[in-house]
Amino acid sequence: MILLCHRPMTQRGRTPVSPDHHKPQDYRLTFVVLAFAGTAYAIMSGIVAPALPDIQEAMGTSSTGGAWVLTAFLLSTSAATPIVGRIGDMFGKERVLLGGLTAMVIGSALCGVAGSLLVMITGRVLQGIGGAVFPLAFGIIRDEFPVARRPGGIALMSALIGIGAGTGVIMTGPIVEHLGLSWIFWIPLILAAVALVATALFVPESPVKVPGRVNVRSALLFSGWLVFLLVAVSEGPDWGWTSVRVIGLLVLAALTAGAWVRSEQRSPQPLVDMHMMRLRGVWTVNLVALLLGAGMYSSFILIPTLVQEPTSSGYGFGASITEVGVYMAPSAFVMLLASPLAGRLAKRFGSRLPLALGAATTTAAFVLLAAEHGHKASVFLGSTVLGFGIGLALASLANLIVDAVPPHQTGVATGINTMVRTVGGAIGSTVAAVMLAAGTVAAVPPSTVFTNTFLAAAGAQVLALLAALLVPRARSASNDIEAATGPRSVTSAGLV
Repeated sequence: MILLCHRPMTQRGRTPVSPDHHKPQDYRLTFVVLAFAGTAYAIMSGIVAPALPDIQEAMGTSSTGGAWVLTAFLLSTSAATPIVGRIGDMFGKERVLLGGLTAMVIGSALCGVAGSLLVMITGRVLQGIGGAVFPLAFGIIRDEFPVARRPGGIALMSALIGIGAGTGVIMTGPIVEHLGLSWIFWIPLILAAVALVATALFVPESPVKVPGRVNVRSALLFSGWLVFLLVAVSEGPDWGWTSVRVIGLLVLAALTAGAWVRSEQRSPQPLVDMHMMRLRGVWTVNLVALLLGAGMYSSFILIPTLVQEPTSSGYGFGASITEVGVYMAPSAFVMLLASPLAGRLAKRFGSRLPLALGAATTTAAFVLLAAEHGHKASVFLGSTVLGFGIGLALASLANLIVDAVPPHQTGVATGINTMVRTVGGAIGSTVAAVMLAAGTVAAVPPSTVFTNTFLAAAGAQVLALLAALLVPRARSASNDIEAATGPRSVTSAGLV
């Protein structure tokens, strides 16, 4: 049980809580449960993409219809994550986390029994709501963990996004070949159900809450512009980038985004504080997240496609869906190794350094793959270097966001960061697919198409590196918060 001193409310209605109010085993058990829940969601996010051709055949639909199985998930998680993060800040993070995990279980069950595309898409929408597990977990870590343990916990939790997604890609082939297609949904369901029970039993409800209400109008506008944008990006290759539908959706996205910003600026209780979004420590980290997400998800398209090309192409290896996982495995493995290193670097030098190192490393990986991708050893090396860079950067993003905002905005700020990374992933994977398709004259694309696409991904990572260098140091970020929100409250535990 959590024991709290009776103290008056501080500014913005936040109840001060000592960060050292748990015994060590309490926060460690909490972290294990949160990490398991995050891994369950991350696996769910990566396990479907390699199986899309099988899903299209099973559902009797076109490639466009099958793509909606992935698009619906991205739309749902992008729109729901910051909103659910805000609700968690208001009503309790553990309670809302249980709701998100329940949605994952129900959604997975619907997908597992789906006999039609509509039912499967509905299930994927429900699964996507589970994306809020990460901002909620970041908030719980900030509220519950001892100060010295927060950076490492947040870093490892952040890295699980990439580790789990990569693991999901690896798992797809063996599951489909040996258990059947429906098991790519039943296995995530089992994982989410275990996480749900463990959360109910072992994760305490955080006492850090901020009174308020959800601005429904702002939530609808926010979801609206995001849906318009991602549908345009996802359907652009099939509809045509200059088609009336795509241009119309992009215009609607811009208009709705403008209306959302105005609504937030005028609201006494905004969903997203626009003053917070203007903080240098927030917008720079979000820009890195966008570009990093584009690179990570483009690799999920590029490397599997490359290795599955026939050996007659002169560069492909004719890999099966199961063998694809072998080429992706080094990336997922080194992400796990990179996370604790990022935590140690952050503890000594701050999270800005591992973020910049991660962006530089991912740039080098894509350049390597562009220069040489005709030998198995070079693809393995490129995948390994790429995973190490993504692991360093992912482990740093959430720490930087948490440090850049007041405590009561942790949920919505990390939710926005997760959403931005998802949007970047949708854009990156779509651009990669478009570039491959555009350069393919015959059935098999020439090697230069992969070279150019890898170089485009490297260019995005160069921009991520430049943005990382603009991230303020911890002291500067603290000053930005005070300038925007006033001095931070002080409790018996020190600064919060």
